[in-house]
Amino acid sequence: MFDSIVVHPLQAVLTFFYNITVSLGIANYGIAIILLTIAIKLVLYPLTVKQIKSMKAMQELQPKIKEMQEKHKGNPEKLNKEMAAVYKNSGVNPMAGCLPMIIQMPFLIGIFYAIRDFHYVGDPGFLWMANLAEQAKLVDPYYVLPVLSALTTFYQQRQTMSGADPSAKQQNQIMMIFMPLFIGYITITFPAGLGIYWVVSNLIQIAQQWYMYRGTTAIQGEAK
Repeated sequence: MFDSIVVHPLQAVLTFFYNITVSLGIANYGIAIILLTIAIKLVLYPLTVKQIKSMKAMQELQPKIKEMQEKHKGNPEKLNKEMAAVYKNSGVNPMAGCLPMIIQMPFLIGIFYAIRDFHYVGDPGFLWMANLAEQAKLVDPYYVLPVLSALTTFYQQRQTMSGADPSAKQQNQIMMIFMPLFIGYITITFPAGLGIYWVVSNLIQIAQQWYMYRGTTAIQGEAK
């Protein structure tokens, strides 16, 4: 059922974009995957905006929340009431940042299977990679894709934490190191086409976050 609802439609869209490259005389599945990634990010952009605003608003409340935690560390009931009041007065829903992420998960899983199981009818190569359907380690001897996957993941995480409280940054330090290394590793073992999707998706996310973060004042007023 998941295949028919998510995976197959994504493969149909990928075929559509490939046919566009064919009509332009530059038949290429790598370009088609890039176009598919851009299309997915555009569709999910409203959710991304809501998620980024919520994360930014939560970061800005961290000093106040930390202060309350210290003040009422022996009285969890009082702490919960005051935190609820702070969230309400600030117009911030602590769950708002999670919901968009949950909604996006089927798309992320679907694109994984859509690209991995796609039936390539033309030349499956892109740039220096001879076959996007094969594992990156087989077609990318210089490991460019895994390195780019790791670096863009690291930068995107660092960008997300740029306005966070120093203690929150310290708590996430291990994750900021582990996650990029993990992503780089799995990119080696996955088909190269998935690596292209991940790198392009990260670059778009970085651009979106830069656009959102450049107007911190506006985000403070709009976060819900």
